[in-house]
Amino acid sequence: MANDRKIAFSSKFSFGIGQFAEGLKNAAFGAFVMFYYNQVLGLPGTVVGVALGIALIFDAVTDPLAGSLSDNWHSRLGRRHPFMYASAIPLGITFFFLFNPPAGLSETWLFVWVLVLSVLTRTAMTLYHVPHIALGAEMTENYQERTLLVSFRQFFGTFGGIFAVYIGFQYFFAATPEYENGGQFNPDAYAPYAIFLAILMVITIWWSAWGTRKEIPFLPSPSGPHERLNARGMLVRMMRELWQALQNYSFRWLFIGVLILYVMVGVDAALNIYVNNFFWGLTPPQMAILALPAGVGVMLGVFLTPVLHRLFDKKPGLVWGVAWWSACQIVPVLLALAGLFPESGSTTLVWTLFAIRFVQGVGVVQAIVSFGSMMADVADEHELATGKRQEGIFFGAVAFSGKAASGVGSIVAGIGLDAISWPRGANIQGPGDVPHETIVDLAILYGPVVAGFAVVSVWCLSKYQLNRERHREILKALEARRAERGDRDRGEAVTYS
Repeated sequence: MANDRKIAFSSKFSFGIGQFAEGLKNAAFGAFVMFYYNQVLGLPGTVVGVALGIALIFDAVTDPLAGSLSDNWHSRLGRRHPFMYASAIPLGITFFFLFNPPAGLSETWLFVWVLVLSVLTRTAMTLYHVPHIALGAEMTENYQERTLLVSFRQFFGTFGGIFAVYIGFQYFFAATPEYENGGQFNPDAYAPYAIFLAILMVITIWWSAWGTRKEIPFLPSPSGPHERLNARGMLVRMMRELWQALQNYSFRWLFIGVLILYVMVGVDAALNIYVNNFFWGLTPPQMAILALPAGVGVMLGVFLTPVLHRLFDKKPGLVWGVAWWSACQIVPVLLALAGLFPESGSTTLVWTLFAIRFVQGVGVVQAIVSFGSMMADVADEHELATGKRQEGIFFGAVAFSGKAASGVGSIVAGIGLDAISWPRGANIQGPGDVPHETIVDLAILYGPVVAGFAVVSVWCLSKYQLNRERHREILKALEARRAERGDRDRGEAVTYS
């Protein structure tokens, strides 16, 4: 068992860089899918949102199913690595075709295309991401090492997100004579962008799997006998294990609270390109600059998290991180609507937003890293209660909550755009093409309305019960149980020899 192990830097690095692929996918999904299909291809926002929402429903099944499968997988490569290797190529292929629909599709068939490719892309990512994050939970049970592992993962995931948006606006979506307000309105710019990101996803996923292979001998094996199940049997087992996981009090409230947070972040991601274009009046180079600060804040903030956990524990980092993100979301919009913010499109505005988003990133990463580390602790509590190591089920729920950012977030954003009668089509390229009152409605939806749900999120997260002392007690009890089981197994071996 991997109890209290210190993990080598090379393994931490390889584990962390695997999150780069999901950062690429999530950023592109969150920032560009809604805009591409709605604004560029002309599909109604609600229709795009429904397609992405249906894909999210598939995630509600496939995420815990992938967790259950990898929890119970028997192979010489362990429980997690086979899925990590196998998922890379399908992910790259489906992601590319998501941004490359055939020309001339009707509105109905365009809906079918975005629906099917969203489902396939999400499923391929699920088969990688759930085993990957579960791997991080079982590499060590050390309270602080887990925070470091999540910090590595978050650093690279954020770097991937920054890279996906920055490289998009700086190179692939640069302005052209035909699209003076930015190449993000050019339908032909998306396929090269997608294939570039797809190649990077495949490379970093395989890097992560290969670089962590030396950890396999130290990882736990599946609990119980090897079961050969059909599709119905796997689904039944998954539902049984998920129900058991939901009996954990801290897990229930942690999952609900963070799900609300991720939905808020998802709406922000889906509407961000609209707000930057039409409310703030930014150019593509300015948007490329503003792709950096939040991510840089997150990447630097991850190094602060272990220190804060030693001083204040994990729960305060989660609660205050959510509140901090929400405050930074609301304040700039309210000040701008009140006429107390720099002029739209100005250099002063860009650097003011740069500073605010940097601070927002430093704050929100305290919530993100704390959440990932806390989920690993919950898996220990679950083992003490049930006798089973089931990180996959718990982190399947984590993966689902993260994907809700682009799934439910896109539904809310799409419905919101239609509710305020947002004009669509590639010919709508700047603030002068949209009524002022509609732009104000967009800003209110983007800022105060969405971030207001943070109150509910913070209340849910306050219900979490585990702390450092309680986790130490859990590990002592688990050590005693494992020692007793080992003595009994050795005794049985002597008896039956």
